[in-house]
Amino acid sequence: MAPAPKRAASVLVLGHGAGGGVNAPDLVALRDAAHAAQVTVVRVTQPYRVAGRRAPAPAGHLDEAWTAVVRELLAVTPGVPLVVGGRSSGARVACRTAGAVGAAGIVALAFPLHPPGKPERSRQEELDTGLPTLVLNGDRDPFGIPAGGPGVRIEVRPGAGHDLRRDTAGTAKLAVDWLREHGWAR
Repeated sequence: MAPAPKRAASVLVLGHGAGGGVNAPDLVALRDAAHAAQVTVVRVTQPYRVAGRRAPAPAGHLDEAWTAVVRELLAVTPGVPLVVGGRSSGARVACRTAGAVGAAGIVALAFPLHPPGKPERSRQEELDTGLPTLVLNGDRDPFGIPAGGPGVRIEVRPGAGHDLRRDTAGTAKLAVDWLREHGWAR
């Protein structure tokens, strides 16, 4: 008899940035590192990108589409811890919907604290989910670097901008180490 397949440590669902896609280097690096740690990774393309548009839909539409996909995933992965996340806009969607989809934690890559040059328009409150959250931002990100708080760990990547292209493997390792700390990776 063949050995039973190993159960995934968790399911990590990742969304893309506003003008990008699921093949962004930081998302791909995180996918690869998480797979190696027995995490099932699903990257979600928002409907506006599927339709070929570059400009994102309104936040409510993004959240609705994301929630529908995540709920479908939960139906086929019962009992497996769910971690949500993404880069930039995808990180914001994950934060806004984490509670509604029953996520255990959040991984936010390049969380856009504010629009470039508009620090008065802070999005800090979106990180206040009550869930364990890891934020990985570059120290040269024009969108700013959020502050940590209860349950929110901030890791600043030296020399990196908003794209987090500098040392994607190191960024992914930080994320997987954090997943391990919570029992969501092996």
